[in-house]
Amino acid sequence: MCEAQIICRLENIHKAFGQNQVLKGVDAEVRKGEALAILGPSGSGKTTLLRCINFLERADEGTIGIGGLKVDCKQVSKRNILNIRRKTAMVFQNFNLFKNKTIVENVMEGLVQVKKIPKNTAYAESIKLLTQVGLEEHVNYYPSQLSGGQQQRVGIARALILNPDVILLDEPTSALDPELVGEVLQTIKNLTHTGITMIIVTHEIHFAREVADQIIFMDEGIVVETGSPKDVIDNSQNPRTRQFLSRFTETLNKAAS
Repeated sequence: MCEAQIICRLENIHKAFGQNQVLKGVDAEVRKGEALAILGPSGSGKTTLLRCINFLERADEGTIGIGGLKVDCKQVSKRNILNIRRKTAMVFQNFNLFKNKTIVENVMEGLVQVKKIPKNTAYAESIKLLTQVGLEEHVNYYPSQLSGGQQQRVGIARALILNPDVILLDEPTSALDPELVGEVLQTIKNLTHTGITMIIVTHEIHFAREVADQIIFMDEGIVVETGSPKDVIDNSQNPRTRQFLSRFTETLNKAAS
């Protein structure tokens, strides 16, 4: 693999909460423009790994490299943590929007407060992104006036506005009613054609199969299997992966027949 293509590299990531070893030496690589989907059962360490990438959780051991910056988790400085965070943007399960700000103000916030961009420029850029995610008619609404699916699309626009090297999406549909899941998944799917690098923790197997360039299957804090969607989902070589995916593959086989 060409070194220059790798935008994010995780090496030997360990994380414990007390006596509970959540991550036990995770390695992963993501190339520029790729979508990496992380699958696995609850408690396998997926979300913890995602949060360690931008230091919402601090890994106990290992190295994280993003966009040319590599840090040792054991002895990383506050400045390097800030620089890593500037290279990433997180889309949370529960939206985390400012309730007292309009949609466009939510999206503008990072540009104005972090990058010190003039408000009129930030406003124009925010309108462009809200249009991209299909919310151009809602820019002056407040979060409480939107559906969960619309709020999550605001969260995606807010992540995109900072032009990060990598966008981290933590179960972006888990807090949504079933009928709202599709609109958010379609928005993310559309983004995969724009060259944006994404790491997505998801339980939506069919979605991961469609949009991901690479799949990681995790269980009990380790990477059990990694490869293309065809390799991991359709032709898994690992018994644990096959067991986890069995319900999905049974449904797929029934639909095919």
